[in-house]
Amino acid sequence: MAKGLGKGVSNLFKDMSSIHDEHVQQLSVKDIRPNPYQPRKIFEEIPLEELTASVKEHGILQPIIVRKSLKGFEIVAGERRFRAAKQAELTHVPAVVRDLNDRQMMELSVLENLQREDLTPIEEAKAYETLMKKLEISQDELAKKVGKSRPHIANHLRLLNLSDAIQEKMSQKALTMGHGRALAGVKDTHAAEQFAEKVVKEGLNVRQLEKLISEAAPAKKDKPKQKTDPHLKHQETVLRERFGTSVAIRKNKHKGKIEIEFMSEDDLERILSLLGENG
Repeated sequence: MAKGLGKGVSNLFKDMSSIHDEHVQQLSVKDIRPNPYQPRKIFEEIPLEELTASVKEHGILQPIIVRKSLKGFEIVAGERRFRAAKQAELTHVPAVVRDLNDRQMMELSVLENLQREDLTPIEEAKAYETLMKKLEISQDELAKKVGKSRPHIANHLRLLNLSDAIQEKMSQKALTMGHGRALAGVKDTHAAEQFAEKVVKEGLNVRQLEKLISEAAPAKKDKPKQKTDPHLKHQETVLRERFGTSVAIRKNKHKGKIEIEFMSEDDLERILSLLGENG
């Protein structure tokens, strides 16, 4: 049975905006450890430097949230503020201590990070993957919990099928979400990495990349070129948005077929559940 966030965790998350109402303590920076469940792996230097400058001048305006650990405290939310405090050479930071188990801490950490607008697509995808695995929920259930569409979740999760090299470029913001989606459709890993390199070196936009991929695809022999049916292309777009994956409609004079791409067993189950929604 799928497990939800639970009333307790939901309340904790909703209450994060009102932490000033709780007892705020001044904790030693030396006693605080980073969050082991932190989904964010890269903290950009310039925004962090700006935050550090603000902390030096005004201090930390919003307390961080921590929980007790065997060796002091672990950060639940506010790691950027904590890093800025260390760079500003503060000895103590304002903090609210909460009683959380590992599961609650993981959920809050991931959810708090998903609220950030500067998450990279890979960080967002890994956060979704973590929630699905830890909470044992489907893509549909996750979409409802985080307030995103099913295609949004599915498109991000597909990025995790890309090679480490391409994911790294996306994490460094050398490639966009659109680039990642286009590369996810390239089955040959080596070819996908070569396309990614070309994008970075030549500054190609998504349309240019899609054209490059299309031109590199092997030509199909002995098949007359069919005229594009605008109605079918529109229906392909509708279905692609509906299922969050590549969809192709093939039609001849009397019959045709619909091809829906899936990337994994879980992806197949997701698509089948969508097909059965109105059944």
